[in-house]
Amino acid sequence: MFSFLRPFIFNLDPEKAHDLAIKSLKYNFLPESLFKVENEEMLSMKLFGKELRNPIGLAAGFDKSAEVYNQILKLGFGFVEVGTVTPRKQFGNEKPRIFRLEEDKAMINRLGFNNDGSNIIKKRIENNIPDGLLGINIGPNKDTKNMTDDFISCAETFFPLGDYITINISSPNTEGLRDFHKSEMLKVLLKKINDIREKSEFNKSFLLKISPDLQDEHIGDIISLITEYKINGVILTNTTEANRDSLLSSKKNEIGGLSGAPLKNISNEIIKKFYKELKGKIPIIGVGGIDSGESAYEKISAGASAIQLYTGMIYKGPSIVKDIKKELIDILKEKNYRNISDAVGSAYS
Repeated sequence: MFSFLRPFIFNLDPEKAHDLAIKSLKYNFLPESLFKVENEEMLSMKLFGKELRNPIGLAAGFDKSAEVYNQILKLGFGFVEVGTVTPRKQFGNEKPRIFRLEEDKAMINRLGFNNDGSNIIKKRIENNIPDGLLGINIGPNKDTKNMTDDFISCAETFFPLGDYITINISSPNTEGLRDFHKSEMLKVLLKKINDIREKSEFNKSFLLKISPDLQDEHIGDIISLITEYKINGVILTNTTEANRDSLLSSKKNEIGGLSGAPLKNISNEIIKKFYKELKGKIPIIGVGGIDSGESAYEKISAGASAIQLYTGMIYKGPSIVKDIKKELIDILKEKNYRNISDAVGSAYS
């Protein structure tokens, strides 16, 4: 169906196509059975204390305002991350702000955290109990006077909801946000996040989402802080501002974050560096350039316990999850692994 509709969809402005996808998902017309595969039990695993049928998640950025996460789970995903959510509703950056780079199987976006705001999204989640693992990605408003305060405000709002909260310090589209990769700023933020966890009765996980443009000399400091403040997981990585020289599309120099196939190897290398240091102490969620079972397996064997995709679904449609599951199962059988967890970090064995 997607192959038939794709020419029509790709004639639409990317943001209009996205809005159409959200509206279509609300009708919930595709049966969940359509996306099941044989031997999927080989992909079952546990993440943040919850049993998942597979390690394939939808990355933040698609369901920004938590409108269709349960419908997305029915497409065969093992988990969903909504957001990025800011304390107050915001429009984001001026349009146009999403660009397809079809020749490169990539996208560039400079959306700027457009979402309905924490109060509306909180009520939406309270009124629509998640049918599976739900992550909530949080960030600051563009015009905030204090980004740290915005993170804390969102963390306090969403701590009773969902299964984990992702602290997004990695988007290139909010000025000053990536400064939180500096140890002195990150330490202040994580200490305040920990204060919320210590005074709350809820046992929820906190994750940190990292930029692919991170300099090697900062990796050690970030890992030390993750360990010191008991962060429960790390998402590697967000979109990149770099890696444009080899692209073919005439849109390659648009300002914003690049996602899709050109990000694959960059994120793989960062996963390897973090895994070697973390040694499996906390789970890594690998993101960037996943559009097949093979590209998913590359991230898992590099050290990712789970993966997320977004741009791959834009190009291949909702059946991508079913295809990845089939291909992953075939790879596991070929390598004589009984379960996907056995393959995590296998590139080093």
